[in-house]
Amino acid sequence: MTLRFLLAALGVATAIANTSPPRPVRIMPIGDSITEGGATFSNYRPLLAEKLRSAGLAFEFVGSRGPEGLRHEGYGGKNIEFLAAAVPGNFAKSPADIVLLHAGHNHFATEKPVPGMIAATERLITALRATNPKVRVLLAQVIPAGKLPKYSYLPDLNAELGRLAARLHTPAQPIVLVNQATGFDWRTDTIADLVHPNAAGAEKMAARWFTGLSPLLAPDSGTATR
Repeated sequence: MTLRFLLAALGVATAIANTSPPRPVRIMPIGDSITEGGATFSNYRPLLAEKLRSAGLAFEFVGSRGPEGLRHEGYGGKNIEFLAAAVPGNFAKSPADIVLLHAGHNHFATEKPVPGMIAATERLITALRATNPKVRVLLAQVIPAGKLPKYSYLPDLNAELGRLAARLHTPAQPIVLVNQATGFDWRTDTIADLVHPNAAGAEKMAARWFTGLSPLLAPDSGTATR
């Protein structure tokens, strides 16, 4: 009787263990001040987190910076070349299942920066994949800016980012291109500096990220398994 009771208890415990919910999907936002946020402009991260929670999706933001619950790898004033050098080490310490990469500002058009920026973006993605070969990268075509001519290179950059995403994407190592540029109007969606999002701009960014993320966070997506 005692043995049967113990075996029954063990069976219940095993069933509970086998039906425990999967761990939250780990999401790392990467970028510059538009990702980091600031005191004078709005930021998409808290808005995106609220959308994901409201949809009942299990997730956590990870990174070396920011408050708990909204962690990230956003660095104000830094460009993609900096990120390609600085982020991989932090990613190795806190590997993510999904990366949100929005990086394209903090250069001058006079530098003719696009080829170097595309090369740095590829280096960063390669480094992230070296740590987690199954990482899913949501690569943004970045929001436009009215600070001209400084940022007049952004349309060319976004076109090249689209080509890069197509070249690097595989079923085993997917790149999801997220078009943050279309529908974002710097005249109405940025603060006075014509670069950083206001509340309306941040909401647009959060909505675009949410659209790209939702299929990956669905219960049958398998993203949480590495």
